[in-house]
Amino acid sequence: MKTVLWQVSIAFAIALAGGALGSVLARNHKQLCALISLGAGTLLGVAVFAIAPECLEAMRWWQFVLAAGTGYGLFALVTKYVFHVCPACAASHFDEATTHRFADIATAMMVALGIHCTVDGLALAAGHGEHAGPGRSMDAAMVVAICVHKVPEGLALGALLLGAGFARRRMLGFVAAVESTTLVGGVLGWMVLRNVAEFWLAAAVAHAGGGFLFLAAHAVLGEIVKHEKFTVLLSFTVGFCAVGALILFFHLRD
Repeated sequence: MKTVLWQVSIAFAIALAGGALGSVLARNHKQLCALISLGAGTLLGVAVFAIAPECLEAMRWWQFVLAAGTGYGLFALVTKYVFHVCPACAASHFDEATTHRFADIATAMMVALGIHCTVDGLALAAGHGEHAGPGRSMDAAMVVAICVHKVPEGLALGALLLGAGFARRRMLGFVAAVESTTLVGGVLGWMVLRNVAEFWLAAAVAHAGGGFLFLAAHAVLGEIVKHEKFTVLLSFTVGFCAVGALILFFHLRD
């Protein structure tokens, strides 16, 4: 429990720091795109190099696809019918018109981001539970990927709030309130998943992995279509390869 709380607290603090940085630094969209793509690459790297191999040891391939599909489908439905599930992944959509009508979309955004951050916390708890034994590569990679993703997430959310006319103090309070659902997800994940069978633990991890796939695809495709391809693809590749190298390192240590 202490480890899970520590991990989700770090993720929460990093997102809050991202929001704080957004309040004091000039927000260059090209730099934000690079951070977004780096975070997306790390999430996809965890899904490909860690989640899929580990889950397929406890599940059949079609079970894994079904579980991952529920995670992908959840985020797709929330994005389509509620609001963009991640402000970083959908940064291109937050134009001047969007920020000026923020009051009309605030509730929907809080619901969408709350779901997203809760799944982040659940993924950290499930990833830790999946590796209660000696192997910790997925646990470490999950923490790194989510924390890297939280930086542009906090920056994008903070930028949106500032663009909507929020004072810096109020903006930070809003970022803290939304990102605190990461802590809720971690605690709920630990309480629900600590005594479940290996299959259901793997299913929970696969579900989170499906959400990671959606975030990675949504972030990169959205930014490639509207912005510079080289920056996006380079940053995405660096994040993807870095997670692969991290997982290889931990496997060699084990």
